Amino acid sequence: MPNRGRGVSVGFSDENRAGYDSFQHNMKRFVIVLGAVLLVLGVVGLVHPNFNYHQQEEVAKIGSLKATVDEEKAVQVPSAVSITLLVAGLALVLLGPRIKQ
Repeated sequence: MPNRGRGVSVGFSDENRAGYDSFQHNMKRFVIVLGAVLLVLGVVGLVHPNFNYHQQEEVAKIGSLKATVDEEKAVQVPSAVSITLLVAGLALVLLGPRIKQ
């Protein structure tokens, strides 16, 4: 029997609307926090572009005896990467609250 005279309504019920609004709020918060993290990383990369770290490398192993070397390595963060992080973070922080519902 055909379904005549009945319209189909597509949308959110009140229960689903609350869940959707909560999701949107959490998404906005996530975008803003991600933007803040990228912004901080960009500033740190511009202020302190060089950093050192230590890496232990195993050079020999005889039975249970191991010989390791502790190497100090230096890394330079390119300023283009820092600026990109800074701009992307700033954009997310400023545009995050404007995400449409």
